Amino acid sequence: MKKAVRNILIVISAVVITIVLSWAYLAGNSARKPLVCKGLRVTIADSTTNSFISKADISRFLKEEYGTYKEVLLDNINLDKIEKMLEGKSAINKAEAFVTKDGMLNVSVTQRRPAVRFQSGNWGYYADAEGRSFPLQRSYASHVPVVDGNIPAMTDTVKIVRTTALVNFLEKSSTWKNKFVQIRINEKGDIILIPREGKERFIIGQPCKLEEKGEKMKMYYTHILPAKGEGHYKTIDLRFDGQIVCR
Repeated sequence: MKKAVRNILIVISAVVITIVLSWAYLAGNSARKPLVCKGLRVTIADSTTNSFISKADISRFLKEEYGTYKEVLLDNINLDKIEKMLEGKSAINKAEAFVTKDGMLNVSVTQRRPAVRFQSGNWGYYADAEGRSFPLQRSYASHVPVVDGNIPAMTDTVKIVRTTALVNFLEKSSTWKNKFVQIRINEKGDIILIPREGKERFIIGQPCKLEEKGEKMKMYYTHILPAKGEGHYKTIDLRFDGQIVCR
């Protein structure tokens, strides 16, 4: 008899516990309302060093190319689409989109870092260290080396990459970093380096075999210039293999 009563009590306890847990679960679910997007929070990681993209730009891109996100369920916001859309902008290197429990859509972007500015008259553009181009900004100018003259079209990726490689070569060299005041591309597409001091013009030609041409410039400054004197030659042609043609 006692055993039967004990079994009945166990069953009743189990039922009561099940009812209580079910009620708590249902109550919790009913109290948990779906979160909707209240607004946009934008972070530009390198805004203190570059100003190619603003928070207003990000908001405009979303409005024009993504669509409505405010008052939309957070779970229904396509974060991948937002990231891909923003990373398609030439001045943006990396974009991350995520939502938070406070109901905000968060967008964090990193801008491209310019390595060189291509300029021809009033028209020009920047390129990063990998040679990827992006437009100039009216309200901001980055202090980077300038290539002027007959510059490649903004869509000519091959020439931009090769020219940018030359700029990177000069900038990373303790010997050449501050040696040249101007980098010019002439009508034939040859690159001309104009030194900060002296009247020589170094004809690089196409931006290839940079190490070899760098050694030729060293030879000029360490052997030819001391022997001939300042101003003796006007052009130092480095285009030909194994030769330095001075005129």
